[in-house]
Amino acid sequence: MKFGPVPLAYAVGGVLAHSVELPDGRLRKGRVIAAEDLARIEAAGLRELVVARLAPDDVGEDDAAARLARALVPDPEAAGLRLGKAATGRVNLFSERIGVIEIDAARIDAVNAIHPMITVATLRPWARLPSRGMVATIKIISYAAPGAALEAACEAAPGALRLRPVRYGSAQLIETVIGGKPHPDKGRRSVEARLKRMGVEPTQGAEVPHDSAALAAAIAASPAEVVLILTGSATSDLHDTAPEALRAAGGTVTHFGMPVDPGNLLFFGEIGGKPVIGLPGCARSPALNGADWVLERILCGVEVTSRDIMGMGVGGLLKEPPSRPRPREG
Repeated sequence: MKFGPVPLAYAVGGVLAHSVELPDGRLRKGRVIAAEDLARIEAAGLRELVVARLAPDDVGEDDAAARLARALVPDPEAAGLRLGKAATGRVNLFSERIGVIEIDAARIDAVNAIHPMITVATLRPWARLPSRGMVATIKIISYAAPGAALEAACEAAPGALRLRPVRYGSAQLIETVIGGKPHPDKGRRSVEARLKRMGVEPTQGAEVPHDSAALAAAIAASPAEVVLILTGSATSDLHDTAPEALRAAGGTVTHFGMPVDPGNLLFFGEIGGKPVIGLPGCARSPALNGADWVLERILCGVEVTSRDIMGMGVGGLLKEPPSRPRPREG
């Protein structure tokens, strides 16, 4: 592609690099200059224009962006995504349902490494999305992309993005009570708000004594597809009250602890194929914490392993909650 100022006589067929104000209107950036535009431009006193002129093997920005979008998501319906219309070298991708976005980061990196004018920007992997939420944007930066580079990008792209929609329809919160004193409603409301924004129906919650036997009975009797536990005293060991209750009910504990702050004291496992999450105390706050990252994935049927949890430390230092009993400073 050639770029730069040219006399008006040579501007026809070039792509206008900068918008031009005229007495009778405006020529917008990205317009392909036509012969009938010249008289209006001359009347404005201009004698040259800055234009981009595509080489024979270049692909115009809109066509290039649309081709790359189709390569990234060759089957939008199966991927749960919608491709927007190409404009100004850009195509946006949107979710069709509530869920989390699965991203093959190596493929996205490979696409972005091919040519500086070919770019793809996405949300972070496993980010939560509402229906019709924006997932990614493809942008051809400068009017056109070399055909060979675009072809290489399209070859590297397939399968890089897909939505993992919510799999479970209901969840129950079981809270443990110490000394018969019920919990304030704040924690329940925060957990229910998390479920509702994922499109999951909170079933009637339960309160039981902070005792492994009582909690085990409640876990086993839960009618919901996902069980959430919020204890009156923080779970501080792999064999504390709540993990032991899950085992006593016939379930298994997959992992305890996570390198995300707030959120360190989370555990999760399953009983009869039903996910069980022991929430940290910070889940009583609506602020983002490590439990959100685990809950959202599990609700969408994404397998979460101990290795996944231990890989959350980079970026895992989250905002200090106002309710924290021991602030990091002071």
